[in-house]
Amino acid sequence: MKFIHLSDLHLGIRVNEFSMLDDQKYILDRIISVIDLEKPDAVIIAGDIYDKSVPPAEAVVMFDGFISRLAEKRIHTFIISGNHDSAERISFGSEIMNATGIHISPVFGGKISPVILNDEYGTVNVYMLPFVRPSAVRAYFPDEDTSSFSSAVETAVRNMNIDTHKRNIIITHQFVTGALRSDSEDFSVGGTDNVNADIFIDFDYTALGHIHRPQNVGSEKIRYCGTPLKYSFSEANHTKSVTIAELKEKGTLEIRTSELIPLRDMREIKGAYDELMKKSFYEGTGLTEDYVHITLTDESDIPDAVSKLRTVYRNLMKLDYDNSRTKVQNVISGTDSVNQTDPIELFAGFFKEQNNLPMNDEQSAFAEEVIREIFESEVSIL
Repeated sequence: MKFIHLSDLHLGIRVNEFSMLDDQKYILDRIISVIDLEKPDAVIIAGDIYDKSVPPAEAVVMFDGFISRLAEKRIHTFIISGNHDSAERISFGSEIMNATGIHISPVFGGKISPVILNDEYGTVNVYMLPFVRPSAVRAYFPDEDTSSFSSAVETAVRNMNIDTHKRNIIITHQFVTGALRSDSEDFSVGGTDNVNADIFIDFDYTALGHIHRPQNVGSEKIRYCGTPLKYSFSEANHTKSVTIAELKEKGTLEIRTSELIPLRDMREIKGAYDELMKKSFYEGTGLTEDYVHITLTDESDIPDAVSKLRTVYRNLMKLDYDNSRTKVQNVISGTDSVNQTDPIELFAGFFKEQNNLPMNDEQSAFAEEVIREIFESEVSIL
């Protein structure tokens, strides 16, 4: 059985105040082309369909068109909500659409029954676990350990009672410990959103969403397919793709990717203003149409630099300087070290400064629990 694995479409996102709707429409067309070529048995969309819980109308229309095309092709399509989505909005009409082969995860309700597919090797059970916080799982399993994201997800998975003699797939949207993040992703304080990879060991394939870089975690059976487009300059060197996973007899899994070429790439360039404005530098490179982050190395600021640069680099998203002045400022500010410090450590340092002694074990445990609860709330960090 062949699956096309997608995730993190983030339809409606704006990157550095640039709308990505045209780019997203283009890449969805390219994904349809891959589907037509590969002829999969099913398509998986592992969460973060939209970039906001209340997406713009254009994004909703775009996704409606995309899944309608999949329904016309009679391809089973599995859709779960991610942390950027509203689970209630995503699941609207799911029972009606189920008859057309569009399977949408409902709001987590404690019990998850699989969708059963069949091929020449037997049955494949597909479980859909949308993004869940510990509080959502705790509501249905009050007597079990749901104190962390990992224990909550483990509880939800264990109560699926999967038959390990059969082939099983789980689709979920969490941060599995060990995955490499990008700047465009949400994050939680102190790694409180981490989920252990061992939770998914009994599944023949774990189709993950949430992390934007395509990668396996722990084994090839546990995989993030990544975003179909670049959504930050930290992803400038990523190669975007869809993942193609094929399950044959029990224990046999083949994974490969199909590269996605965007309408406009996201690139970083650096140099002196006069150098970057020479036709010999940019002509024939695609830089005039791509989204670019330019770092100027001139010692003096260029007056009206953004407007001047955009006469050549039409989609200039970000402008920085790298010279002797900015190097001194970066050393003085020390912002990098602050941003990378665990907030629990920051609070511990603040407590010690205010009270002239460190927190004891009980105070440390209380502070960590309070901070964890704050970052489990519904408030999005980005």
